[in-house]
Amino acid sequence: MAQEQEAVRRGRPPASEQGRRRQQLEISRQAVRLFRARGIADTSGAEIARACGVSERTLWRLFRTKESCVEPLLTQALDGFRAVLRSWPPGVELAEHLRAAYTFVPESSSADMDAVLAVVRMTHDVPALRAVWLVLQEHAEPTIAEVLGPRTGLPAGSPEVRVLAATVNAALRVVTDDFARAAVDGVTPRDIDRHRRRLAETLRAATRVPAPPSGPPRTE
Repeated sequence: MAQEQEAVRRGRPPASEQGRRRQQLEISRQAVRLFRARGIADTSGAEIARACGVSERTLWRLFRTKESCVEPLLTQALDGFRAVLRSWPPGVELAEHLRAAYTFVPESSSADMDAVLAVVRMTHDVPALRAVWLVLQEHAEPTIAEVLGPRTGLPAGSPEVRVLAATVNAALRVVTDDFARAAVDGVTPRDIDRHRRRLAETLRAATRVPAPPSGPPRTE
């Protein structure tokens, strides 16, 4: 562990996938700090690499573009939603579960909340960042469908479940965008609770997961 942390600091390739993810997250934090201070157009890949103590070669091995450096931070917001979906107990309405259990980012990532919200705000002004955000959300939909499928009695890959997953995902995106715009001056526990309730209410209004039909799930 200590050797991998030293590798992250010195910019050497980490020895494990966990170390690689840790290095990517640290680069993401530094990139967002520079984007917020200088603007994305005026921040170069070389400056991001220098701020992280890595070579440009290492930076481009880990990220396709400078805009994609925000992916690890944005992923934390999606991880928070996916985690609460996986913990959704049977017999409880999804909206009620979200109201009780959802958090914008996992507790272990709460220190990054302000940076995540800043990136979400920036996606509205920078098309390349918006593309990163939308692609990450699209990649999250199969996980949502896997959770929703058994609740409907339909295969996760069925059109009905995929449309339902897309609706849930769209609700998350819209409510998260609103949360980010309202959080310019920081976030309080009350703001987080309001965001949780808003997401639950939006999902309840947008869709209700029906009770599964009797008999085995359809296969086509």
